[in-house]
Amino acid sequence: MTAHLEVRDGVGTIRLDRPPMNALDVATQDRLRELAEEATRRDDVRAVVLYGGEKVFAAGADIKEMQAMDHPAMVVRSKALQDSFTAVARIPKPVVAAVTGYALGGGCELALCADFRIAADNAKLGQPEILLGLIPGAGGTQRLARLVGPSRAKDLIFTGRHVRAEEALTIGLVDRVAPAAEVYEQAHAWAAALAKGPALALRAAKESIDAGLETDIDTGLTIERNWFAGLFATEDRERGMRSFVEDGPGKAKFL
Repeated sequence: MTAHLEVRDGVGTIRLDRPPMNALDVATQDRLRELAEEATRRDDVRAVVLYGGEKVFAAGADIKEMQAMDHPAMVVRSKALQDSFTAVARIPKPVVAAVTGYALGGGCELALCADFRIAADNAKLGQPEILLGLIPGAGGTQRLARLVGPSRAKDLIFTGRHVRAEEALTIGLVDRVAPAAEVYEQAHAWAAALAKGPALALRAAKESIDAGLETDIDTGLTIERNWFAGLFATEDRERGMRSFVEDGPGKAKFL
């Protein structure tokens, strides 16, 4: 398999495994969609880490495979490519990317599908598709612009330049920089802490934020209101409020 799912402490790690550079060929793209759907279904997976291994996250698409595709083939394939990444982005649980080494092209786009990104101090991120006479095709023009703003996204996409970890942190492309040897454990610890939280409330928060960003403020407030009211029907809400009243804030157990 080019990728697999490992579960520990309520955290499912989607691990890319296509050495040496985790190039995202068609088989890997399809496998990512399968694993995202599995992580969504499984009750024992309460948070997710995206990880490519100690040396590299993902250096991009398989260029040799893409070179053999003509326009009709890519018209069909581009939808499947985006669907695979969208399946990751729509996992209704907290998702953190543990980025080591290169996260370029499709690799950067995969990291953009996470809710939170921890980068190794030796990481390099970027969207170099322009150097191939292309543009990002797995969500890069959309997710990157929403994350760092249109001007910074255009800088990275127009030039195809690589961004080192510290600059990525400065512009908001990543949320934390850590020593390379600690990236995965920090990502897993962050996810494991959230895995102990109220699953439905976390889902509601994620979907409210993500869906709200795609629409106007009034529609976003309606999405928030509906989720907020709906959570009053959940056992986690009862447990959380009861614990607050009886024991004080921050002591509720949701598992």
